[in-house]
Amino acid sequence: MNIIQLLLVGGGLMGLMILGYVLVNGKSPAKEGQRRLEALRYRHSESTKDKVESQLKKAIAARKPSQFVKAGSGSRIQALAVRLDRSGRAWTITQYMYASVGLAIAIAALVYLQTGAALLALGIGVLVGAGLPHMVVSFFIKKRTNDFNAKFPDGIELLVRGLRSGLPVAETLAVVAQEVPGPVGAEFRAVVERIKIGRTMEEALQETADKLGTAEFQFFVITLAIQRETGGNLAETLSNLADVLRKRAQMKLKIKAMSSESKASAYIVGALPFIVFGMIYWINPSYIGGFFTDDRLIITGLGGLVWMSIGAFIMAKMVSFEI
Repeated sequence: MNIIQLLLVGGGLMGLMILGYVLVNGKSPAKEGQRRLEALRYRHSESTKDKVESQLKKAIAARKPSQFVKAGSGSRIQALAVRLDRSGRAWTITQYMYASVGLAIAIAALVYLQTGAALLALGIGVLVGAGLPHMVVSFFIKKRTNDFNAKFPDGIELLVRGLRSGLPVAETLAVVAQEVPGPVGAEFRAVVERIKIGRTMEEALQETADKLGTAEFQFFVITLAIQRETGGNLAETLSNLADVLRKRAQMKLKIKAMSSESKASAYIVGALPFIVFGMIYWINPSYIGGFFTDDRLIITGLGGLVWMSIGAFIMAKMVSFEI
């Protein structure tokens, strides 16, 4: 069997696996029925807590963007600018591009000098140059988002205390900006500054919500907008929101603790082949040197990487839960 036949067989098997995943991952009738019952309960419930939880679920469902469109961005460049802004770092698109290209060239040069395989060096260089900066930005975005969500209920409670003492909403936002440290204070300071230069409160809050991209702050914006138009006890609503956000964070931690063993097993299983390959290459380079020169071994290695990627994707789906 030649190389083309091997590629055709591998592509056919991969297509069958993708088709099977799509069929298995379809909507479950039991889950759909449970979701409809919950929607009915939220619709007819008189409890303020149930109403808050219902609006939060709607905000979570509405936050998921299509393709690369984020926060109203219409191109990949704009989406990248939004990602860099969410990281909280003073990085520009030009700096990001220079870092990606420089890293790709450096890695490709090192691999080529070590192995002499130009095509392999180019592939690894492009992969590392495109993937590593993206992972670094995602790490800082996730870290900043977690820090914001951890302190955001405290900021809402401070806002509630200010409202109950008789302060207007604009002044309580300034108090939160001064008293709460970290990303929460920084974002509220940005909101207060936008209000001072003439922007409406809804516009200032919505701009921050588009930057953060979190359901928690989006629902906070929706709550303030509705209360300003319809009236009502804003302090009580925000107090219930803070309680829901804290219980949501507790549920996330509980699920993280329950799935930590599975995640650790996935990390070990995924990293073990690369560790063994590196150790063997370091001890006896000629034993597996054919993977860098022989076309058949190169295709075999790439096929193994594809299968491992599919397995890692499946394991990641198994331990991923949406709250």
